[in-house]
Parts: sequence; structure tokens; C-alpha cells
Amino acid sequence: MAYDRALAAIRLDMPDRIPHTEYCSHWGLVRRLTGLNPAIPEERDEAWRRFYVAAGYDFLWLNNDGPVPWDKRGRTTDMGHAEWLEDASDRREIVPSPFRTVEDVLAFDAAEEYGLPDSASLVEHFRTAHATAQADNPSMLVPGGYYKTIVSGCIQAFGWEMFLSAVGADPQGFDRVLEGIFRLTEHHLRAWAKTGIPAFISHDDMVWSQGAIFRPAWYREHIFPRYRRLWSILHDAGIPVLFCSDGDFTEFVDDLADAGADGFIFEPLTSLEYVAEKYGDTKVIIGNADTRILTFGGREDIRREVKRCIDRGRDCPGFFMAVGNHMPPNIPLDSALYYLDCVREMSAR
Repeated sequence: MAYDRALAAIRLDMPDRIPHTEYCSHWGLVRRLTGLNPAIPEERDEAWRRFYVAAGYDFLWLNNDGPVPWDKRGRTTDMGHAEWLEDASDRREIVPSPFRTVEDVLAFDAAEEYGLPDSASLVEHFRTAHATAQADNPSMLVPGGYYKTIVSGCIQAFGWEMFLSAVGADPQGFDRVLEGIFRLTEHHLRAWAKTGIPAFISHDDMVWSQGAIFRPAWYREHIFPRYRRLWSILHDAGIPVLFCSDGDFTEFVDDLADAGADGFIFEPLTSLEYVAEKYGDTKVIIGNADTRILTFGGREDIRREVKRCIDRGRDCPGFFMAVGNHMPPNIPLDSALYYLDCVREMSAR
């Protein structure tokens, strides 16, 4: 069963097949594999349920930051969103930052502005959300998860320009701002820790495609110690933590492992070779085929890319096969189908 295979991998008890997961928004692929159309509201949920099974998923993504979005509770920024979905319904226009000066940012306290929801109600919200997702997809393992951990929380609140300006103006003074976001995240993770989830995705886009946004020493002083404090909450409840970030965090893999990450979910920019070489026996590894190869490459390129990942992860007990940077609808349908065929073919150990 897919659930057992995923759980074995998370526990580093090597399953007989390499488990598989994806973050996918390719409606054409869903239609081809299920006969249902996720663009039709009445068919959407069943279309995705059938797709996960047809595509051979063992593990599903889940992130939930609580019942009330930040923009309903206080000041936030929206940097907009490009068109990924085939009907462009995900497009959002830019909402300028409400933080006009560096001083506005440095005076911000996220826990105070957004509030700390009632703990018991928050536990029930997370427990219900997870139980519903798991019941809807009974054959697969569904984790818990939180998206706006620290750096992503700053991006959400301030937008890039004011975030970077405030850290640059007062990198030490910004620590007080980070502490407010930390306290908000901590409150939510304490609730998640009481839900009995089998694993947890801690998401934080803390790097760019070229690596660190800030000096590495800044992360080591202000970010990673906070990760350690947050993840210890889940570890105390017996819940493994899978760290997820866009971009290239190769230079910080050791720091993240030292802070307590039990696994890594990453794009092809982060080195699978480094992670597998150093942590292949001791960490969960999810990724890292490159969607650009599926989009622009031919069959030989796609097969070579799947083989690269599986050859490197085959002897790692916690390895999951996945496209590391999303399967969007502009991947040619035949290429997406061929990718799934290659994964099925090569995943046996």
C-alpha cells in the first residue's frame, strides 16, 4: 500500500519501491489519467483523488497555517502571482506593501498584530483538516505542514523590498521582528504537535535560485536557532520534520540537519548529489527532477533525468522521487505521461 511505503521511507526503513510524490497543477494530465476535469468545480475533488492514485503517488503535500488568513487579521503585502493554471485563475495583481518605512517594519510584531488563536480551537482545526485530507486519500500518507515559518512570513508581511531594506538597515534590530513571527509560528506548531500526524512539512523559502539572500552568518545567528526551537516541539511529540524551500540551499544543508531537519524537500538547484552522499542513510530526501527538462527536453532527456535521480537515491532508504520544482500545465502532455512511465519503470529496488 502506498501509505505503508511512504511511512517506511519516512522512518528510513527502505521500502521495496522508491515512493513517489509531486506538486502538480497540470490539468491536462489529470484529464488524461482520470477522464474528469479539475476545471469543473463539481468534478475537481474527485478528479484530483483519482489522479493521485493513477499517477502512483505515495505521499501528498499539505500545508495549513490556520483558519484565518493573515490579510484578514492585519497588514500584509501581496507581490502578485503569475499565471500558472491553464485558465489563469491564479493570477493576482500586486498589492503594495502597507509598510512605508524601515521604521514601520522594525516596529512590527506579528504575534501581536495577527493574534494567537485559541489553542484548543487551533488543534481541532488542524486535526480536522488533516483527517479530512487523509480520509479523502486513504491509500496515501498525508503529513501536516506550515508554510510561513519565518522568512516566508517576512515575505508575506512586508514584501521583498521592505524586508530586504529593514534587514539591511538594522540586521541585529530585525531580530525582534523575527521573534514576533517565530512566536506566531511556534503557537501554531504547538497545536500541530497535538494532532497525531505522521510527519510535518516545515516550509520556508529562505534562499533564492543563486543561494543565500543574506550573509550566511545572519542565518546562523537569527534563523537556524529558531528552526531548532520550532522543530523540537514536533520532535518532542515524535513527529519527523521535513524542511522544504525553493531555491538553492546546498550551502545550508548541514546547518538544517544540525537544527534538526529529518529530511529535505528541494528543487533541482539544491544538490541531490551532496544531500544523498552525506545524508542518504539518515535523512528523508524528496526530489529533485527538473521540470525544465520535462518542458523543453525530448524523451531521452526525460529518461536520463529520472535515471539520474533514481540512481542517486536508490540506496537511500528515505528517498522519494519527485519533480523538484512543480509540474505546471505547460509541460507537453506526452512528456508528462512519459515521465510518469519512467518513474514507474525505474522505481523498483
